[in-house]
Amino acid sequence: MRTPFTPDTSRAWVDVDLDAIVRNARTYSDRVGVPLLAMVKADAYGLGAVPVARALTPIDPWGFGVATVDEARELHVNGISHPIVVFTPANPTLFEYLRKVAARPSIGDIDTLTAWVSSSNSPFHLEIDTGMSRCGLRWNDAAALGVARNLLANAPGWEGAFTHLHSAAHDPSATAAQWSRLSTAIEALGRRPPLVHAANSAAGAYGGAYCGDLARPGIHLYGGRVAGLDAVPVAALRARVVAVRRLAAGDTVSYDATWQAPQPTTVATLGIGYADGVSRRLSNGGAVELCGRRLRIIGRVTMDHVMVDAGDLPVAVGDVATVFGGVVSLDEQAALAGTIGYELLTSLGDRIPRRYSGSQ
Repeated sequence: MRTPFTPDTSRAWVDVDLDAIVRNARTYSDRVGVPLLAMVKADAYGLGAVPVARALTPIDPWGFGVATVDEARELHVNGISHPIVVFTPANPTLFEYLRKVAARPSIGDIDTLTAWVSSSNSPFHLEIDTGMSRCGLRWNDAAALGVARNLLANAPGWEGAFTHLHSAAHDPSATAAQWSRLSTAIEALGRRPPLVHAANSAAGAYGGAYCGDLARPGIHLYGGRVAGLDAVPVAALRARVVAVRRLAAGDTVSYDATWQAPQPTTVATLGIGYADGVSRRLSNGGAVELCGRRLRIIGRVTMDHVMVDAGDLPVAVGDVATVFGGVVSLDEQAALAGTIGYELLTSLGDRIPRRYSGSQ
């Protein structure tokens, strides 16, 4: 791949196709038939929360989901006017900051619920734990639900109730059970709030079955593979070749000399490493696209560099390799690292420029 040298492309960068994100959002929305609460937490899975939110605004999502108050603040100060839900459970020390950025808190315990409804009429969403065992009121905790029922009876800010589906990608029966538990808990709370939501990316494959009033796509927006859904790639991680050398049989590569050339070969060094988000678990096993070919990562991935076996290809300094998002997909590279695409995207380092194309 020939790419002119610019300050952003001198070493390593990620190309982000905002039109692809919008396309993925539209196909998901068409599938589920309800408004989207698009997840842009973790800086939109490493790709830039503000550019992504701006790109999605024309399709009129209900709002955006984040994990922290600081993430909500970034959207707020950059003019994102759609509702923002903070999904890390709130506590009273955060109330002032939440109100300053007009964010909806996620509330999952009785003490915080008591404090919020006694001090504010602003919107909030109540989390119900239906099997994730992470946060929220337990769906079958009759005592807690009874207390919550009394608190919610005259709470004008109670806007939503939600749960997290733990196995929507591969366990339909567990997913159905969680949805049933959510419905049971809401019934115990005495009234249904205006917005009930549970569906993540994987649950979108069931259509509107587990959506309620909103759906919360995440990895699907960013091009991750989800069974039953059609996503187009969004991000391509690139790196320049910064050095080329010819090795003789027996020569070693990288720290601890874990790779030894079985025959004469060319090694290309890429200007990217684990400080940029390339997992060390890709050492001696990952792959990249270079010169239109799939090449193996050899030796240890280092902080700033990755080496690949180029064989007899005519590789030159300045050539551009694609770490994922080309011949090697995001999900394939994640599998080679023994992880998931979410981790590869959210691990992209701050020194990796994001280059945007499409709607902004």
